[in-house]
Amino acid sequence: MKSHVKAVVIGGGVVGCSVLYHLAKAGWTDIMLIERSELTSGSSWHAAGGFHTLNGDPNVAKLQAYTVQLYKEIEELSGQSCSLHLTGGVMMADTPERMDFLRLAHAKGRYLGMDTELITPSEAKAMFPLMDDKNFVGAMWDPVEGHLDPSGTTIAYSKAAKKLGAEIVLRNRVVDLTQQPDGTWNVVTEQGTVHAEHVVNCGGLWAREIGRMVGVELPVLAMEHMYLLTEPMPEVEEFNKSTGREMIGVLDFKGEIYTRQERNGILLGTYEKACKPWSPVNTPWDFGHELLQPDIDRIAPSLEIGFKHFPGIEKAGIKQIINGPFTFALDGNPLVGPVQGLTNFWCACAVMAGFSQGGGVGLALSNWMVHGDPGFDVWGMDVARFGEWASLRYTNAK
Repeated sequence: MKSHVKAVVIGGGVVGCSVLYHLAKAGWTDIMLIERSELTSGSSWHAAGGFHTLNGDPNVAKLQAYTVQLYKEIEELSGQSCSLHLTGGVMMADTPERMDFLRLAHAKGRYLGMDTELITPSEAKAMFPLMDDKNFVGAMWDPVEGHLDPSGTTIAYSKAAKKLGAEIVLRNRVVDLTQQPDGTWNVVTEQGTVHAEHVVNCGGLWAREIGRMVGVELPVLAMEHMYLLTEPMPEVEEFNKSTGREMIGVLDFKGEIYTRQERNGILLGTYEKACKPWSPVNTPWDFGHELLQPDIDRIAPSLEIGFKHFPGIEKAGIKQIINGPFTFALDGNPLVGPVQGLTNFWCACAVMAGFSQGGGVGLALSNWMVHGDPGFDVWGMDVARFGEWASLRYTNAK
């Protein structure tokens, strides 16, 4: 492990590895990522691995489109497969008001160069026959949607960064951060101290703990999030055989449900309305590759909508329920950029949709650090949008 580097990135999830890669690509090769355990040992490893370009903020949507386009690049450079499934996907509207939202998203997407298309419910059903199209009034098709292998993708970022000269140190927890009079940092770890000009907090579930080392309370909270995997379904296998392709991904706004094919079955997840915070004050340092106890009753109202809208899934057996923590900021957007009041201390955390946004976050932050400007309008995810009023008490209540 080096004792002096240009920048230290703390955290080896998909966002930390993306930041490391983009910094190295921008010419900062004297950099180091420090991870307390193994790569992905937080939220990244148990993610559903979906990606899409739709976002209410067109600037964030543009960064999401960049993220998806980036995967081929890091596969080629690293030699590591991301197991990309570029299936395309549809967003389903069950009311005229939600259809108006899709029309607006379609117009914004076209302006940004995205190849979206407004389609009928029956056209959507032809691509995902498990749905009952009578429950919907319209849909938007996006060809740049799909899913990937979360661990493989994170490793691809890390291998690409190492090929460009970056260093990765695993099983080495950061225990303290102290700023020197000249603005540089001493990063104190279990294996020794690293002197760095810049520090980036990509701590994920531990972003609060890293922030507290420098006197900052980041407005981040981890929430439990569940998705289920079905047993193999004959309908899925028949669709694959008859069409020669995979079923697409579907987003249903009413139940806040997403679903896609997983092997010969279906993955169905929901951003549950009855949200449950996880570890609201401190994240245990020894947490990592564990899952949380499923609580199917908590998502039952959303599943009821899902099984009504997608009756083909209701008949399937449930093979597994995944429940794991993900971090959210107050408004659901990431926290990215320089932390006010500190010299060369940066954030890239609360990236809930890491496989849709991680590449764009890494690009914007590396531009900011290397060139002094993110290169995009990133106000919607700038950490500076929250002030000291966003305390732990306020964040958790919000």
